[in-house]
Amino acid sequence: MTAIAQARILIMATDGFEQSELIVPLEQLRANGAIVDVASPTKTLDPGAIRGWDKADWGASVAVDKTIDQVSASDYDALVLPGGVINPDKLRVEPKAIDLIKQFTAAGKVVAAICHGPWLLAEAGVAAGRQMTSYKSIRTDMENAGAEWVDKEVVTDEGIITSRSPDDLPAFVAKIIEEIEEGRHQRAA
Repeated sequence: MTAIAQARILIMATDGFEQSELIVPLEQLRANGAIVDVASPTKTLDPGAIRGWDKADWGASVAVDKTIDQVSASDYDALVLPGGVINPDKLRVEPKAIDLIKQFTAAGKVVAAICHGPWLLAEAGVAAGRQMTSYKSIRTDMENAGAEWVDKEVVTDEGIITSRSPDDLPAFVAKIIEEIEEGRHQRAA
């Protein structure tokens, strides 16, 4: 069990993340006392930062603390995967990003994905047999990956948290905090 004020959380994203889906968890988790790092691949539009997508156009940049190569699941209590169409589509072809998701999952740590972020869970092979939600346009992708898709604002299955869209951010962040404080989760391989 880890109090949120002592938690270390990693947000993994790249250019094209849905702006609110990274910034809201980042700010709210930090406001609750957590140490939150942002990691991305080395190739981004702006070295040292990643640029968000804000509804219909490029949005604000967010500083990157580390590259994916520099982080390990053993250093964190949870992993957060923002959505947007561009961000997860770019990350799911990054072997190191997928391996990192597998490390967090194998260690029983909290993994939270919102909107199109669950695509990464499907790519990492952790969707099969789990109850999940996502943005409605990738429902079939999630079902094809073996997930039992449900239409709820937040779904948790053995510490893996999924949500549908920016409208669900309050429930998504609250569930991240709750699951971190609950502790590690035993999962079937």
